[in-house]
Amino acid sequence: MTYYYKLGNIPHKRHTQFHQTDGSLYHEELMGTLGFSGIQSLLYHLHPPTQIQKILWESKVDTSYEELGPLRHRHLRTVTLAAEGDAIATRVPLIANADICISVALPTVPMQYWYRFAHGDEVIFIHNGCGLLESQYGIIRYRPGDYLVIPTGVVWRILPDQGVEQRMVVVEASGHIKPPQRYLNKYGQFLEHAPYCERDIRPPSKLITHDEEGEFEVRVKARGGISRYLYKHHPLDVVGWDGHLWPFAFNIEDFEPITGRIHQPPPVHQTFDGPGFVLCSFVPRMFDYHPLGIPAPYNHSNVDSDELIYYVEGKFMSRKGIERGSITVHPSGIPHGPHPGMYEESIGKERTEELAVMIDTFRPLRLTTNAIALEDKNYAYSWLG
Repeated sequence: MTYYYKLGNIPHKRHTQFHQTDGSLYHEELMGTLGFSGIQSLLYHLHPPTQIQKILWESKVDTSYEELGPLRHRHLRTVTLAAEGDAIATRVPLIANADICISVALPTVPMQYWYRFAHGDEVIFIHNGCGLLESQYGIIRYRPGDYLVIPTGVVWRILPDQGVEQRMVVVEASGHIKPPQRYLNKYGQFLEHAPYCERDIRPPSKLITHDEEGEFEVRVKARGGISRYLYKHHPLDVVGWDGHLWPFAFNIEDFEPITGRIHQPPPVHQTFDGPGFVLCSFVPRMFDYHPLGIPAPYNHSNVDSDELIYYVEGKFMSRKGIERGSITVHPSGIPHGPHPGMYEESIGKERTEELAVMIDTFRPLRLTTNAIALEDKNYAYSWLG
């Protein structure tokens, strides 16, 4: 994240002696990005985080893609996915390229192990459900509408509340996810015209230090596979930390929409910036107020990007046949726009209650074989009326 935060106990000066009650040293760990040149945090452990007892191989991550075919608009009905497993096991990869992988997960049980993604940051959008995101930085209570932003290298697990239906959209990035630079001043502080600010960011709220012995498993996704590491000491043995790198939650309801007299383009909805993609939030807002304004978007060709939209709640002003949990993919190379009648019907309307997450990528996306099973084959022809 872009500002300094701390939890627990830390020494007055970094990289100096910090003694436990028995006289031994706490074990300092630097977690930083960009080879010591990016944001970073310092964590203090009861035990060295390097003491691996056993290394095992879980599996190769093998994502199968559909065969190449004609370019067309796509609609995936994820409501048909089954709910079974924990927050990692239940992930179903649907759409990806070299920069990003988008999955849907419907966990039903808590994770019995901890997890780390080694090649980039993750964003988990909570469509349904509540529970705890637990990491060595502390705990974050999540709720519907939350974006959980987890930096690469963080050890975490998700503990859903028992008996509460869970639905999550997972974005794995091949790099770092951050607020758009145009929202920040040169010191990293959010500007006055940014659609959200530091007050809307929820860092870990409580640091719980574990000093337990046993067999504790951490799984690491890296280099096309998942490795399993068994530790004698609990991995969440941090007594304190400080810095600018930490997981956080941001709720889509706290995104303040930017509106205007005429229709505003998608960049006004941008929430995060990632390597090779942007993530945007469509939220309830007032429509355009020019007397001759047309609230529905105009036809447009994404000449440099593919557009993916995950539909969360409400009636989307430019689409027909879309349901809660739908995903549409509009590839570069062919234009797209409002469905027949929606352009005209939007005239005179004052506001929309739609809620959706949009991702625009700057390299072509591919659908997995999992996605093909969810596709509405008639969507490409739905503009005929």
